[in-house]
Amino acid sequence: MKQALIVIDVQDSFRQRPFWDETEYPAFVAQIQRLIDAATSQGVPVLQVFHTSVSDDPANPFSLASGHVKTLKELKISPTAVFHKTVHSSLYAKGQDGATLHDWLRDHDIGEIIVSGIRTEQCCETTSRHASDAGFKVIFPTDATLTFAMQSPSGRQYTPAEIRDRTELVLQGRFARVLRAADVLAA
Repeated sequence: MKQALIVIDVQDSFRQRPFWDETEYPAFVAQIQRLIDAATSQGVPVLQVFHTSVSDDPANPFSLASGHVKTLKELKISPTAVFHKTVHSSLYAKGQDGATLHDWLRDHDIGEIIVSGIRTEQCCETTSRHASDAGFKVIFPTDATLTFAMQSPSGRQYTPAEIRDRTELVLQGRFARVLRAADVLAA
């Protein structure tokens, strides 16, 4: 079965957000870089997705006018194709030709996707659920995703580890196979 690695929202826009935290970032970059390098060496397409805002306000870090919709500087990536989205699921992202990522995957006979990127519980999880429902096999290397502490409406604080654990709980066996990055494209 043909695979593709999807690198979601690993962009400078997030560094501009008040919740950005560098604590887990170096480990995340190491794991996602491992996946990118392995995919590239094995001829697995690497598809990069950027989240953009429909706003053209340069003060919005997700606006193309902000200059922040670009790869985080620590990541080395030469993507097979690049897509932009304005919603959570990357399958709706569009390439320069107007075709969606979903169309690209089908046109290239991809049956299994590897989901990585920022944020674990948002765009990565949403993409995984959507892809599974669309008939793709999904691998979710949680250590190649990044998230940040959050507070619920009740005031409870959730750590990134707790958020990742919850995502693994709801995806495993239902929408994805949850693996470590080191085990995904092991040679």
